[in-house]
Amino acid sequence: MEKLAQHSKEKLIDLLSERLAFEREAVKLYDAILARLDGSVAGGVVEPFREELQRFRDEEKEHERWLERQIGDLGGDASVKSEMAMLVERESTGILEVVTTDELLPHAIHALLAAELVDNSGWELLVELADDADDVVAREEFQRRLYQEADHLLFARTAMLAFARRDVLGYERRLGG
Repeated sequence: MEKLAQHSKEKLIDLLSERLAFEREAVKLYDAILARLDGSVAGGVVEPFREELQRFRDEEKEHERWLERQIGDLGGDASVKSEMAMLVERESTGILEVVTTDELLPHAIHALLAAELVDNSGWELLVELADDADDVVAREEFQRRLYQEADHLLFARTAMLAFARRDVLGYERRLGG
């Protein structure tokens, strides 16, 4: 992260704080989906993949902890909410509301898909910045997390496809089937 920080440490901390806020919101989102699955016998297409959803939640938590360490290492305070972090919290409110209040599981997975699209884009942005700064170490760390996020995105997209097949084509195919 050294080469990236040479350009504008304050702006880098702000960007990492934005990612941190998103990862914190992602943990809440996965917790809410897992709670829904635990409280329902009608998980349908997604219920057999509770373990995978738990793994994704745990990866989001690891991303959160890693970002907290990076911000601290740069001299920042992970508890301070930057302007972009506050924006992420506002944006995430609607997604979390869908997951916690909408009784249809496909709606919750649709909200998860929207969140994962944004999450992937955020990590892609960091990878590109690290490339531009020729910061190989930061790029590798960002890329590792982007690969994990790509799995999350693929799952959400596949789940939405399974729901669409069920609803539009009239047949149900379990995820991975």
